[in-house]
Amino acid sequence: MSKPTREAAEQAVRTLLQWAGEDPQREGLLETPRRVVDAYGDWFSGYALDPQEYLERTFEEIAGYDEMVVLRDIEFESHCEHHMAPIIGKAHVGYLPDGKVVGISKLARTVEAFARRFQVQEKMTAQIARCIEVVLKPKGVGVVVEAAHQCMTTRGIHKRGVSMVTSKMLGDFRDDARTRAEFLRFIDVGVGR
Repeated sequence: MSKPTREAAEQAVRTLLQWAGEDPQREGLLETPRRVVDAYGDWFSGYALDPQEYLERTFEEIAGYDEMVVLRDIEFESHCEHHMAPIIGKAHVGYLPDGKVVGISKLARTVEAFARRFQVQEKMTAQIARCIEVVLKPKGVGVVVEAAHQCMTTRGIHKRGVSMVTSKMLGDFRDDARTRAEFLRFIDVGVGR
């Protein structure tokens, strides 16, 4: 599938404006197609990123450290692949290293790379966990994502203040209830920090 030209994308925005009942030639809307296409370039920049590359540079000089590494409250913005509406939330990522660790900013960049694509939260949660598992080969991985879906709050049922929580546990996080419980305590999900 070839990528449409920028002009084709801008024309699609003009068509949607007309469909909504607007005049794309109205002064306030003249620059809207350009702005929308620019925004899409930012919002969906994750398609041009390879999240695995972020995790490939690791550190093995860790003085035998083998306890859990957790990065919590990684804020993200994504978009629902069903309605193209924003999904806004936080991801919490943990892993049990097996001889090597990765810089913590790389975990946040991995979340960002997957978030900046059209998504469903369940798939994004699994993608983040599997990417960490494949590249770092840790003893276990845990990912919990909490998010509000604007496709539910601004259309359809119009329920505000509702958030969805998804998780993906792999390795020791899945097999060992104590490891899973420790991770969930670390991220303090649902307690309202």
